Amino acid sequence: MKRTAAGVEVADVLDQLSSTELFIGGTWRPATDGTSFETVDPATGEPLTDVAEAGEADVDDAVAAARAAFPAWRDTDPDERGRIVHRIGALVREHADALAALESLDQGKPISQAKSDMEGAARYFEYYAGAADKTEGRTVPVGAGQVDYTVREPYGVSAQVTPWNFPGNLFARGIAPALVAGNAVVLKPAEQTPLSSLRLAELCEAAGVPDGVVNVVPGFGDPAGRALTEHEGIDQITFTGSVPTGQAIMRAAADTVTPVTLELGGKNPAIVFPDADLDAAAEWIATAIFTNAGQICSAADRAVVHESVHDELLERVVEIAESHELGAGHEDPDVGPVVSEEQLEKITRYIELGTEEGATLATGGGTPDGDGYFVEPTVFTDVDHEMRIAQEEIFGPVLTVLSFEDEAEALEIANGTDYGLVAGVFTRDVTRAHTFARRLEAGNVYVNKWFGDTNQTPFGGYKYSGIGREKGFEALDSYLQTKNVAIDLGGEGDLPGA
Repeated sequence: MKRTAAGVEVADVLDQLSSTELFIGGTWRPATDGTSFETVDPATGEPLTDVAEAGEADVDDAVAAARAAFPAWRDTDPDERGRIVHRIGALVREHADALAALESLDQGKPISQAKSDMEGAARYFEYYAGAADKTEGRTVPVGAGQVDYTVREPYGVSAQVTPWNFPGNLFARGIAPALVAGNAVVLKPAEQTPLSSLRLAELCEAAGVPDGVVNVVPGFGDPAGRALTEHEGIDQITFTGSVPTGQAIMRAAADTVTPVTLELGGKNPAIVFPDADLDAAAEWIATAIFTNAGQICSAADRAVVHESVHDELLERVVEIAESHELGAGHEDPDVGPVVSEEQLEKITRYIELGTEEGATLATGGGTPDGDGYFVEPTVFTDVDHEMRIAQEEIFGPVLTVLSFEDEAEALEIANGTDYGLVAGVFTRDVTRAHTFARRLEAGNVYVNKWFGDTNQTPFGGYKYSGIGREKGFEALDSYLQTKNVAIDLGGEGDLPGA
């Protein structure tokens, strides 16, 4: 695997940012205590710029700003909210190339991937803008003595904590439905990748979002993330990230009885049957595990392959992995760096653990010499289902290949982890495809492809992979609560429980 050389005019990319301070109440301002932190280029390990670091006092200010702005935004005509949100999408499209360059620099992903992410971000704003005046209630036919109807209302202030793997895209995925539903938002981006969120906050302001409706407070999980998710002024929480952090947020939310939407990890199986198109299956699986250097909750972490075609599928995937070129994101390589030194160390520990457990490295496993945080595309074979590399989320470009004898064993392996985010089935048998889609314990099932979900389709997990759904109209359920109104027309008296 060849690694390309890094090098980009950092200043030119960063010039689009008017500020790297906190965005609170429509104003750019430093942290209360003046603290800042460095964000780093993962392709070189060199600092990019300093970003203001929010503390508890800053989170208090952001929540107060959102609470003050919420009533007027809630009462803004839905069609007007929709027009403003649509303008955000138009501005994202207008600045898509510059936003992608910023995302690629800060996160490390290939520039073509970053451009795709920004296309998706624009689509979220466009898609949900059209729903702003369609969040309708219903009438309930309770009889002649009463009129009964429901209305759907925003919760109030939404706290959103976004991850480092798709920072700009997930900014849009959460904020767009929250805004059209009439909520105000305080967003804390991951400390590794705050830059695109700051730029997108500028575009929200430019589109006409009122001051205080969108606030961005970069910082660390403690104190900023903790202060935000434990805050009594928060009415709803959306979090994407690790299971332990999601569990901590749920425990904190219980104290204030705050509803949560959690999109957590995955250990996703790609099940390959003997009748599958092996060339296509190998291409999809390689794409699904090596895109974004494997740093995707819905990556195909496990290839679960029938024993009769195991070696053929393995050979094809290894060939693809070994053809991949590593490099800095702006050079648009096949695989960019992982996001941080910490993530690099985590992935390499799992690679070492895999060999210690008895799995065989079919290819990869190395970290090329030079600057930056690079891991070779890695494939393990001779993997037992109980090995940690087959059970735990690695979140890197590491594929484990397991074999099965029959359909019952395939299903047992596929469902045999704590996770249930996505799964894939590769087969020409339509009955088998539908049967497995029904029996797989996963929120999304792909058949003869991967990454089949879109802005319009619901996304979320079973088991430890999360609660609630992002994307599609289902995402609006996270940001709207239902009120029932019962009006007496002179009917008979009612009693509780009637």
